[in-house]
Amino acid sequence: MSRAIRRLVHLVLFCPLSKGLQCDHYKRGVIAGSSCKALCEQRTLTLQHCMSTSSQSQVYAGLWKERPVVIKCGIEDHRKVDGAPDSALRREGSLFDKPTRGTSMDEFKEMMHAFLKTSFGEQPSLGALVDRIISMADVNQDAKLSLAEAKSIWALLHINEFLLMVALQEKEHTPKLLGFCGDLYVTEPLGHTALYRLETPPYLRPLVPEALISGVNRWLAPAWPRRARITIGLLEFVEEVFHGPYGSFLICDANPRHVGYNAKYDCKIADLRGVASEAAVRAYLKGRRCKTNADCTYGRDCTATCDRLVKQCNTDVVQPNLAKVCALLQDFLLFGAPADLRGDLERQLRTCVTLSGLASQMEVHHSLVLNNLKTLLWKKISNTQYS
Repeated sequence: MSRAIRRLVHLVLFCPLSKGLQCDHYKRGVIAGSSCKALCEQRTLTLQHCMSTSSQSQVYAGLWKERPVVIKCGIEDHRKVDGAPDSALRREGSLFDKPTRGTSMDEFKEMMHAFLKTSFGEQPSLGALVDRIISMADVNQDAKLSLAEAKSIWALLHINEFLLMVALQEKEHTPKLLGFCGDLYVTEPLGHTALYRLETPPYLRPLVPEALISGVNRWLAPAWPRRARITIGLLEFVEEVFHGPYGSFLICDANPRHVGYNAKYDCKIADLRGVASEAAVRAYLKGRRCKTNADCTYGRDCTATCDRLVKQCNTDVVQPNLAKVCALLQDFLLFGAPADLRGDLERQLRTCVTLSGLASQMEVHHSLVLNNLKTLLWKKISNTQYS
């Protein structure tokens, strides 16, 4: 059976049963979490309907004490994105197999530090991150971890989106993490989970003219000042993930489906699975054999050059985050733009899209391009109802 079919079967079987599986593990003392009691005992956390459009993840709309939430549960290790090493489906039997009974707190901290070092590279703030994760896992706040608490947080950290959510939780444009139970986690809802409201299913794309979809999306899109506000938020996210306390992060799937916004038109990254740490991307590319640049691609959009003399990938990604975001925003931001702004906006976006990420000395130039674009937009919407 092919991997795609196995994933689909797994989704069909386990998407409706995820709550039952989590609660069974919880009642048997296998897992723990800040949301387990609400999910399995109080019944105040409920799953409404399955929103998954991919066989690689489970996403539900839900209610927690009558307030809307999003509930996610990973089927597989999402760090293994397209272009990265293949991964097997996450099996229930091995999902909560670590740490083993008898592991001390110091040993578990060392395990976690080593894992975070592999994920983010050597960073001075990893010790503080370990302490924060331990505190998060200590559901009953007794200053120690039960085996169920340790197994649950260990499983969650192997879901890339959860790991990035924890690392970027203090950032404005990352959805807030509200709780977890086993490898299920709860986040704040977004009013809009994609830049565009209408998406054509892959099987219909050959039949539906792209111009028609584009026209409908333009008609459904927010007013231009609100799109400008969303854009400013996305540019701020680019700043947030560059040289932070846990290193830099790369957008390896610049997809409008991953960029959402709330009722106030504040940008939030609805799906972090397309983001990867620079350390993880470099580790994947280092020593990788290649014939062309296409062989040096992590995810969909993180491509490095192939050194054809030694037939190995270089580790510097060619296109920086800012260029990918500007390419994503061109149509979204230009249609309906004010006439007195459109010319400058086109020029700045054109400059932005052509940025290269190969030379470290270009960082100042990238920052200048980003700030010029933000300033241009802010000047137009500041002191209005849209600011």
